[in-house]
Amino acid sequence: MMSKVIATVLWQGDRKKGEALLAAISPDDPDDFVAELHGGGDSVELRIYIESDSIGRSRSTVDDVLACLAASESGLDSIK
Repeated sequence: MMSKVIATVLWQGDRKKGEALLAAISPDDPDDFVAELHGGGDSVELRIYIESDSIGRSRSTVDDVLACLAASESGLDSIK
């Protein structure tokens, strides 16, 4: 039986910021994760699902996604 590693990254906040964060990570390795916005109104949840066959690959993908989110969030915060 093949091993499977699954990780989920959740972010909650303002819809506009959530949409911007989703747009920032969407072009990055679409085969490595799935990202979706959930919720109505001004408050949303960005859900990022990561699945791979190894812990090392999952960790690398999680690290990449978090780095991209942090850079995007920092940029968004600086233009407020």
